Amino acid sequence: MSVRPYGDRAFLVELEQRIDASIVDVARAIADAWEARGLGEAIPAYASVVLTFDPARVPWKEASAITKDLAASPPPPTASVAGRLIEVPTVYDGPDLADTAARSGLSIEELVALHGGREYHAFFLGFMPGLAYCGTLDPRIDAPRLPAPRSRVPAGSVAVANGQTIVYPIDSPGGWRLIGRTDLATFDPAREPAALIRAGDRLRFVHR
Repeated sequence: MSVRPYGDRAFLVELEQRIDASIVDVARAIADAWEARGLGEAIPAYASVVLTFDPARVPWKEASAITKDLAASPPPPTASVAGRLIEVPTVYDGPDLADTAARSGLSIEELVALHGGREYHAFFLGFMPGLAYCGTLDPRIDAPRLPAPRSRVPAGSVAVANGQTIVYPIDSPGGWRLIGRTDLATFDPAREPAALIRAGDRLRFVHR
């Protein structure tokens, strides 16, 4: 674990360089502790967290010391880190379903059972509003990103790539392998909050 300045108003805490739910939980716990103290916004990712502060309120030296303390002795995960369980009703009929099953040495039924047979951890949100990166896939599912992204992927598309799974929150370009779709709106600007899934939530894809 390391700590370094990230500009003059933030610190970057880097954890182990791998994707693992327990590491994400540590990043979230550090972020929660930082924000609970009213020090500023915290932005967790897979294996790191950016801790921002206002130098007019919190001197740089004080912010540095607190950051190093949190990194050295991360607080235990809070209830918010555990998150909610969200069920995603899914129709498995995506254009990449058959190819993904074939390259994995699986039947379509086996791939569907593997994808829907576990809980996924929402690591963090990024790239576009409401897009939650969730993992991890069963290692038997071989799903690299597509060689060339599609120019348009419909909102609600359920996709897999590189050991993770997502639900596209809005119509957008995308290079993940589309294996299904859901009517569950994971992003609605008229809703508060607009993003249904939060970092730390758990997802289960339910075959319809």
